[in-house]
This record gives sequence, C-alpha cells and structure tokens, in this order.
Amino acid sequence: GEKDRLIDPGAPVWIDNRYTDRGKWMDGWETRRRREPGHDWCAIRLGVPGVVRGVDVDTTHFKGNFPEAYALDGCDEPGRSGGWEAAGWWELLPRTLLRGDAHNVLAVPSAPRASHVRLRIFPDGGVARLRVYGDVAPDWSRLRSRGEVDLAAIEHGGFVVVCSDMFYGHRQHLIMPGEARTMGEGWETRRRRGGGHDWTIIRLGAPGTIARAEIDTRHFKGNPPGACSL
Repeated sequence: GEKDRLIDPGAPVWIDNRYTDRGKWMDGWETRRRREPGHDWCAIRLGVPGVVRGVDVDTTHFKGNFPEAYALDGCDEPGRSGGWEAAGWWELLPRTLLRGDAHNVLAVPSAPRASHVRLRIFPDGGVARLRVYGDVAPDWSRLRSRGEVDLAAIEHGGFVVVCSDMFYGHRQHLIMPGEARTMGEGWETRRRRGGGHDWTIIRLGAPGTIARAEIDTRHFKGNPPGACSL
C-alpha cells in the first residue's frame, strides 16, 4: 500500500473484492511480510513545523495485518529532502503496542519543535492513517523576510478561538491555506431572525501591525453577510 495514503484527508474505506497485482487493496500504507530482522518505517514532512502534542495511529480495516507495535520520532530539519537514516531523530513516543481496526490515540509528552516525524512499525504491516496534532511553531525570522505576512493564517500559528455560531461551516475554515473550492469550505452561520449579529475571535500567530484585511466571500452568492466590521 502506498505511503501517501497515511495522510489522505478522508477517512479510510473498505472495498470488497478489490485486488491489485500486489494482493488485496487496502486504504493505507502496508508493507510486505518481513522474513528477516528489522522493522519498517516512513518519514513524513509535517504541513508546518510545530510542537507535537498527540498522535492517532489509525488501523481501521487492518484486522489481521496490522503492526504489532509502533514508535514515533521527530526531527527539526525543515530543509532536509533525503538521507533520512542520518537525520537527527529523537523519540516522541517509545515502542507501543497497537490495536487493529482502531484509532490508537496517545498524548505526546513535552517535546521540541519538529518539522518531520518518522513512524516506525514492528515488524511490518498496515496503517490506514497517521494524524499528528500539536501547536504550530513557524520560523518568524524567515517569514518576516518576505515582507507582509498573513498573521491570521493557520500555518502561521493563527487559531479561531470562538464564534457565535457555526451551524453550516466550521470557524477554522476561515484561516485555512489556499482558496476555498466550495461554499462548504467557509464559515457560515444559521439564518438570524432576531436582533444582534454574528461574530468570531481569531488569535493571531504573532502580535503585529495590521496593514490590511481581506474578507473573502467567494461561493456565497445569495447568502453572504450584508456588512462586516473588524
């Protein structure tokens, strides 16, 4: 199974009677049966550098072919693109037993900033998804060199703390990277029939001087707000 499936944004699926020239198709990363000593591993570049707080090693649909155990390592080498065995890895989680067809969720004790993680599985097997949770820790000296920076962006450490309502769309959609592809990738409240208005509070990634703001209502054609204030 291809390693890229580990970070597929969707939930893993099961498809009966789907086979390839390598055997039963599984929605995850799966290694061959190991007949010699050692174990398998996979290195993942995180979407943004940060402090890892928790992990979910998801073995959904892997019932007789999941690894016996796993361990997780981190390194902070954002420019690295190869030579992974020589990277400066440190242990985030020690060797831990896995359950099959389950979410294996664990908190990570205090750790330094990481740009990459390495999932080690013992000795072989399949993992559907890997989710790595934590706090974004961007390199602000590098960001400042670009000039104007989006202080609210989630990849720069921004976070939507609270909002008055999010009946149709989650508040964190407001600060996700890239452009919204559909109305469903925005923040939308229920229709208000009484007095008042809706609001949200965003913690910026770092304190800064605001020069301009962009309020993007694309895809909202009959239901955007009539006005806004900041």
